[in-house]
Amino acid sequence: MPPKPLMDLDAMDTGRVVAGPEEVRRCNRQRYEMEQLDGILHLDTEEGIAVGFKDVGGDEFWVRGHIPGRPLLPGVLMCEAAAQLSSYLYGKMFGAEKFLGFGGMEDVKFRSAVVPGDRLVLVAKAEDIRPRRVVCRCQGFVDGRMVYEGTIIGMPM
Repeated sequence: MPPKPLMDLDAMDTGRVVAGPEEVRRCNRQRYEMEQLDGILHLDTEEGIAVGFKDVGGDEFWVRGHIPGRPLLPGVLMCEAAAQLSSYLYGKMFGAEKFLGFGGMEDVKFRSAVVPGDRLVLVAKAEDIRPRRVVCRCQGFVDGRMVYEGTIIGMPM
């Protein structure tokens, strides 16, 4: 059974984008194929929580080979998207010149397939912030159904 959602997505307008790709790029360094976060739907730096999304396209670099005839978003890219959302949250909390390097993951579970045409809505909640380590709990949803959960560990850079 999935854990309780970190945020009630039904209570928010998930169609209202508060920060698009250009704003995400101000905080995150990834470019081209490695940009896995398309926008931000909610940001609360006081509570340490952010909601972002990735619109999964049919022309992405992994579609042809993962898996031919039935493309599935690789789990590692769901983790990368969650890490990018965590880094965006950290940058907004402590200054856009700061970002998180990927330090690790814990308790990762994939609960359902994510396919081209889906909007993966991600939630990141800062749980523990120290000078050399940041821990964010993350969850991913498609059509209100939890498809991913895990803990992202980042190193401030």
